[in-house]
Amino acid sequence: MGYLVLENGTVHDPTNGVDGEVQTLWLKDSKVVAPPTENQPPIDRRIDCRGYVVMPGGVDMHCHIAGPKVNIGRQMTPEYRRDEGIPRSEGRRSASGGLLPSTVGTGYMFAGLGYTTAMDAAIPGLHARHAHEDLLDTPLLDKGFYLLFGNNHFVMDRIREERTDCLDAYLAWALSSTSAYAVKVVNPGGVENWKHISRKTVQQLDEPVPGFGVSPRQIVRNLAASVDRLQLPHAVHIHCNNLGVPGNSETTLRTMEALGGHRGHFAHTQFHSYAGDENDPASFRSAVPELVEYVNEHENITIDVGHVNPGQTLGVTGDAPFGYFLSKLTGNRWYAADGELESSCGVIPMEFQPQKVLVHAVQWAAALEWYLMMKDPWRIAMSSDHPNGGAVFRYPEIIHLLMDAAFRREAIARMHKTLGDRTMLADLDREYSLNEIAIITRAAPAKMLGLTTKGHLGIGADADVTIYTPSLNRTEMFQRPRYVVQAGRVIVEDGEIGREVFGKLFAVNPGMDDGQLPVIQKWFDEAHTIRFRNFAIEKQHLGEVHTVATS
Repeated sequence: MGYLVLENGTVHDPTNGVDGEVQTLWLKDSKVVAPPTENQPPIDRRIDCRGYVVMPGGVDMHCHIAGPKVNIGRQMTPEYRRDEGIPRSEGRRSASGGLLPSTVGTGYMFAGLGYTTAMDAAIPGLHARHAHEDLLDTPLLDKGFYLLFGNNHFVMDRIREERTDCLDAYLAWALSSTSAYAVKVVNPGGVENWKHISRKTVQQLDEPVPGFGVSPRQIVRNLAASVDRLQLPHAVHIHCNNLGVPGNSETTLRTMEALGGHRGHFAHTQFHSYAGDENDPASFRSAVPELVEYVNEHENITIDVGHVNPGQTLGVTGDAPFGYFLSKLTGNRWYAADGELESSCGVIPMEFQPQKVLVHAVQWAAALEWYLMMKDPWRIAMSSDHPNGGAVFRYPEIIHLLMDAAFRREAIARMHKTLGDRTMLADLDREYSLNEIAIITRAAPAKMLGLTTKGHLGIGADADVTIYTPSLNRTEMFQRPRYVVQAGRVIVEDGEIGREVFGKLFAVNPGMDDGQLPVIQKWFDEAHTIRFRNFAIEKQHLGEVHTVATS
């Protein structure tokens, strides 16, 4: 196999300190390599990138693209895809399009925007097989998923008993058995409580979960500590209690403090950044300034934003209590499911109307405040919690809002007329540079995930490259890349999917040896906990797996 040469592009590679330098990239055997020294190296193709903007392939660290809840969402919303689709062509399958496409369409949608890596944010262990089947059928992307633990019976029992040895062994075994990548917490303790007949979630961080005697604070801190002891590449990934509720910023701040210095990644933080009184919807306002001040001062915390866009969307979440809350609030059709002894899910169609609805306008503005007020772009990642805040294909519009203050002011003027009383957005004049966009969409999420071969274009990096035609209309620039290269293969050309290839799966190996397995079995027996007979994944059916070992 010869070289793919990308010549004379204007490169933005923040990890390696490259900010708009004209460079030539040499790609071979799925990697970025040093320029060859031989006189006539074997070159399969040269692409003239003169005048084009060259960045690493995009990395979406928090989206929903696999597993049962995503498929339920597809079944519930056929109208979202009725008039859209991708026709079959040579080397490419037909696929549904729209907000929540088929597995095939999902790969095409992400790659068509310049994204080459995507991580599903919430999979129960008992549904890991289902998730792997979906990911195997999602082309053009490297991918992985986070495993749910925040409402797991076994986890809460061991925390109450202060058995950190067994907790560590269980997390390591579960991650390894399911070929998952990270530890995920959703509404810790609140989901489990809601699944009882009371239909009440846990709202206070120190409120014990009935029947278990542990609080959300204890769940978060113990899981964060276990993740650090296991030296997992990504911090515990936290979806706080009280998502979407006025006044929830206090819960978010206390959860951040509960880490006690351990690493923590806070997901779709916009949805957890509201001031106000839960019993007075008119009091709803942004609390981003208070939260971002804390995050700016605590380097153990990273976030992704979870921005919202005007228009139709679909709530797809492991937080069934919140789905139930939305169903009562909106009257929309709704679906919920119980992951036995582990988790739940909620699915509900929604629409954001920030031009008309004040709450939606505050949500739209709060997301932009997070991007614009965060001092260190290396600790914030772009996300819409796809498809919750809006589909991934709306990212270019957010990029435009971040890079162009005049465009942002025009957008603010179209929002609800009283928005200015609830947010500081209109007072923020910061404009992102192309290099900062490369950080929050590529370099930073890769760094947060511990994916050392992603998000940059240095020697040894995965040969994932996106090439854009520069334009002052940033929406147009970022919604249709000129070329996309994944693992050294050109998959998008002239903005069109040209060939279908399959990427690898990222999983962790926490280094659990056979001697720890009896510890797990012992506690399963003593606690009469479910055995998870079909829990372990047969590795030979996973395709190419890239295991990230812990030190």
